[in-house]
Amino acid sequence: MRSRILSVFILLVCITSCSKEDDTREKNDIWDIDKNGIPKFIKTNYIELDKIYRISKFRSSVGHDYSDAYEQCRSLKHYFEPKSNLDWTTVKIYSPVKGIITRVEQEWSGTKLEIASDDYPAFRFSIFHINISKQFVVNDKVTEGELLGTHIGIETYSDISVIVNDPTKQGRMVSFFDVMTDALFLEFSDRGLSSRADIIIPKTVRDASPLNCSGDTFTSTDVLENWVYLN
Repeated sequence: MRSRILSVFILLVCITSCSKEDDTREKNDIWDIDKNGIPKFIKTNYIELDKIYRISKFRSSVGHDYSDAYEQCRSLKHYFEPKSNLDWTTVKIYSPVKGIITRVEQEWSGTKLEIASDDYPAFRFSIFHINISKQFVVNDKVTEGELLGTHIGIETYSDISVIVNDPTKQGRMVSFFDVMTDALFLEFSDRGLSSRADIIIPKTVRDASPLNCSGDTFTSTDVLENWVYLN
């Protein structure tokens, strides 16, 4: 009888503690950018930067339409193109945050992983076209800097997006460069970027030079510069 009571007590403690952890994540799973700004908390790059030739700008016309509920017909992510003299399948891909896997999708080329940050659960990072190093499933925990795999190959660029669960719960996209620390951005400065503005097309500028889309396909010529070339 005593053993049975003890077992029930342990079970209740476990349920209570697990519930508290889930409740905490759920409460923190919303972030109001307009009220709180964008936190700079990413200290680790997701890709081997020394192997990268150029990076597309946030709100560019590279690839396909990748927009949110607030902006349409533009690419709200960054493409990283490896150097042409490299085997693109050797480019390593890492988790930029400590967190949990929230989505695993098989793409036409490689695997897409979405990771929610432990420190800022409202921020989710999608990394595309990975040749994953092991089988990942939803709710797997990952550590900051953990090897996720390598880029799938020369058939496509590597890309990363960041979506924020805002109070409307529609999802609001921000640039990977918006959330990185100044120390991490120095790595890009060493490759020729003078400021974050180099890699982000402002919304007002894009709105003044709008793109046309048919479905996810850009159908107009872009008058804006879409790439930043690294030295």
